[in-house]
Amino acid sequence: MVTSQLGEDINTRIVQKYKRFHKLGEGTYAVVYLGSVVETGRKVAIKKIKIGSMKSGLDMSAIREVKALRELKHHNVIELLDVYSFKTNLNLVLEYLDTDLEQVIKDKSLDMKPNNLLIDSKGVLKLADFGLARDYGDINCPMTSQTVTRWYRSPELLFGSKYYTGAVDMWAAGCIFAELMLRTPYMAGNSDMNQLDTIFKALGTPTEEEWPGMTKLPDYIKFEKTYPKNDFRALFTGSSQDALSLLESMLVYDPRKRITAKQALAHAYFQNSPLPSLPEKLPKPSKTFSQTDNSANNEAGDADELLDNFGEKKRKIDQVSDNPEDQIGIVGEPLAKRLDFSQNK
Repeated sequence: MVTSQLGEDINTRIVQKYKRFHKLGEGTYAVVYLGSVVETGRKVAIKKIKIGSMKSGLDMSAIREVKALRELKHHNVIELLDVYSFKTNLNLVLEYLDTDLEQVIKDKSLDMKPNNLLIDSKGVLKLADFGLARDYGDINCPMTSQTVTRWYRSPELLFGSKYYTGAVDMWAAGCIFAELMLRTPYMAGNSDMNQLDTIFKALGTPTEEEWPGMTKLPDYIKFEKTYPKNDFRALFTGSSQDALSLLESMLVYDPRKRITAKQALAHAYFQNSPLPSLPEKLPKPSKTFSQTDNSANNEAGDADELLDNFGEKKRKIDQVSDNPEDQIGIVGEPLAKRLDFSQNK
């Protein structure tokens, strides 16, 4: 009883540390609000996970997310500041980040699904939303194949593989890299079967010789139609040979032959000129906190459609408005790596 009361007192003190403002985005299982630290005024994001209607109690994705963020401390991972319960909801207090990579992709004025890849005010990219994250140490230990958002899910996962490595993340990174260049999702399927068909249409239908063991995967199914391999240069017309080489090495069917993160960082794309921009010279949103927080006193507020930062709502692929007022500007000096992804060359 004493322990229970102590826990309630600690929870109450955490609740009182923060003030919650308007809604930034809403998904199936969570709502994200803008908030601030009462004492300092520091901006935070408060992610309210809806658990009140769950018969079995706390959702496993919420447990995974808290566990992962408690263990991960890295400048490229969003920081978990606090966790507290309020009524029937679990609330995660996270560092507030100004924008996400999806906004950068959709803004035609910048050279650049990524709405789980957030960018802070200094241009530093950070990973967020670990609800579907899995940690692993033994590759012989079976794991669920139902992980990673479908558009970025590797073929081995779509074929039901229970044994996989970080190669699935490299496939996802390759899909996002392609999206940065195309400014629209590269392989967007509407079901698992359609996703595989979309991948095969884009990259060519794999064979057992190309991907040994493919036909032995749990959910393998032979597609009636086969597609030939495509030349990346025909689609990514504004990309360098180095960029296409890196992309191709990420989107290899056989996960054992797919490039690793360490190998990717050593790739010529990151070594050759023009060199990557310094963080302070990266594109930044022109809106300030005071401009976006005009409804700070309204706790419900209106959802800011540009800030569905945690990627739990189905993404809409919209065209960027031609109105300059709707576009995100660039702050600071010109980019060191200014790329033109125009198709009309």
